[in-house]
Amino acid sequence: MKLYMGFDDTDVAGAKIGTGRLVRMFERKLPEGARLWGALRHQLLVDPRIPFTSHNSPACAVVEIEDEALIPSLAARAIAHIAELASDGSDPGLCIARETDDLSEIIEFGLSCTHEIETQDHARAVAARAGVELLGLGGTNDGIIGALAAVGLSAYGWCGRFLEYGRLRRLPDPISVAALAEAGIEATAIDKYARALDPEAIIHTGGWLSPRLWGGRAVAPVEEKDGRLIALGKRPRDAEVAD
Repeated sequence: MKLYMGFDDTDVAGAKIGTGRLVRMFERKLPEGARLWGALRHQLLVDPRIPFTSHNSPACAVVEIEDEALIPSLAARAIAHIAELASDGSDPGLCIARETDDLSEIIEFGLSCTHEIETQDHARAVAARAGVELLGLGGTNDGIIGALAAVGLSAYGWCGRFLEYGRLRRLPDPISVAALAEAGIEATAIDKYARALDPEAIIHTGGWLSPRLWGGRAVAPVEEKDGRLIALGKRPRDAEVAD
């Protein structure tokens, strides 16, 4: 079973560990019987009326568990992880939901957060009706809004960029379509021809492959430029700061 664990507002301007990186680091805290399926970054509305550190981007750890009895331990580990690594002055929030919960209203809330200003009161009400855990863990507790949204958008299955997925950060550049498939990532051409890609075709990632969550799967959008297949969303690894 998949467990969605949404984190938000764990850093402040200039922090060495942003929310995305904090979520990736949580993999090290997982107990036996739990495995990180993927860590996803989501983009919410950027508006001067919304307080955020840099991009208003919460993150979600999607964890596969063998037994629901692990959930209390995972919750306690996540709370301790945030307490250890969140920046002083941040307003962290945490949301935990099972894939088997009725997440329909949470999905609607997440989608709303991409283009509307939402409130803590609405977030708490939505979480309560769905019966999921939503925790404010410091400061103003504003992070509960993004934490709930991150869960909703991950459950939606058509939003987000993978920060971690299997061997994602250890994959070579360039890499073949077949090798990507072996790593669980589907390469998809998005140019006007949208042709099927030859398994032996070579994709250039720029050292930073950024699969998207499309249809509940990890998909690498690819387009042809100057005769080469280029993965979208690439950037140099040394540019990483908050992720």
